[in-house]
Amino acid sequence: MNAGTLIAVVGGGCVCLLLVLLVVWGVVTYNKLVRQRNQVDAAWAQIDVQLKRRYDLIPNLVETVKGYAAHERGTLDAVVQARNSAVGNAGANPASRAETENMLTQTLGRLFALAEAYPNLKANENFSALQGELANTEDKIAYSRQFYNDTVNKYNTKIQSLPSNIIAGMFHFTEREYFEAAGEARGPVNVQF
Repeated sequence: MNAGTLIAVVGGGCVCLLLVLLVVWGVVTYNKLVRQRNQVDAAWAQIDVQLKRRYDLIPNLVETVKGYAAHERGTLDAVVQARNSAVGNAGANPASRAETENMLTQTLGRLFALAEAYPNLKANENFSALQGELANTEDKIAYSRQFYNDTVNKYNTKIQSLPSNIIAGMFHFTEREYFEAAGEARGPVNVQF
């Protein structure tokens, strides 16, 4: 074998090795992006579970308050309307969901403020139990929101960073929205009296 043939064989082998490495890198990067996208979806599902639990607690809470403060119809109707709006918006994007959830949180705050004016309501065991469950659910929502936003951050960073953005662009991986609470709604609802 002469030197020219040897160089051609070695060069061809290097090109093949480089192509194999490039394909392996592409497959590994694609799989990481899929895994991160699925983690974002799973994190969103956890938020959804907690929000549904919250929606289920609210009618019981409203009924309990109704028994003690029936003439506070405006506040009760606002809570029911905000809950229905949030339930109706369940399939929307995170930004839209956050907006309706923030409205619900604000109306729940007004509902709990009513308990201050009604000592019998405040002392009611059912109201206290529902209040405790709702506070627990709000904590879980806040945790789930944080976990979701962290997962979205990692995913968005991955699809925007070189060189993985090449694979992300080729396979149409798109950015995800954060689930953000507004101002005072960034933490759990304070339902302690």
